[in-house]
Amino acid sequence: MNKVILMGRLTADPEFRQTQSGTPCCRIRIAIDRPKSKDAQQAETDFINVVAWRARAEFVSRYFNKGSRILVEGAMRNNDYTDNNGTKHYSIEVLAENVEFCESKQDNGAQAAPAEQYGQTSVYNPGYPPPPAQQQYQQPYAPQGYQPAPPPQYGAVPAPNGNPYHPN
Repeated sequence: MNKVILMGRLTADPEFRQTQSGTPCCRIRIAIDRPKSKDAQQAETDFINVVAWRARAEFVSRYFNKGSRILVEGAMRNNDYTDNNGTKHYSIEVLAENVEFCESKQDNGAQAAPAEQYGQTSVYNPGYPPPPAQQQYQQPYAPQGYQPAPPPQYGAVPAPNGNPYHPN
């Protein structure tokens, strides 16, 4: 199982690009503070590279900027390669599968996402449709003179066919 969940702040504005075929790609770097140990005077920070593709890339580049708090769910990817000089390079990054806001737009000062503007969750996951808009439930209109059936009496024999209005 390869599952990663990270929460931190962007160290710079997202780097948005498109491949030659037009596929959107966005790279970000997240700063994550480690828990401070007893002996340490200052907390240590890890810097994690994250890449998002397609609609997620557009979402991240549009609604996040340097200093934004972000939650990323994804998978670790190993990107080892050998350059033209024969030198091996090693890198690990997270492939974003889901991205969420971790602070309100007032805290961040950033532009709100459309879902957040309408009171819906700020989670972006293109694999699932957005939740339906909530509607107020209204009691159906009762015609004039209508009275509900009286509650059944304990020990009473039920009416035929379960109809409380049918005379016995």
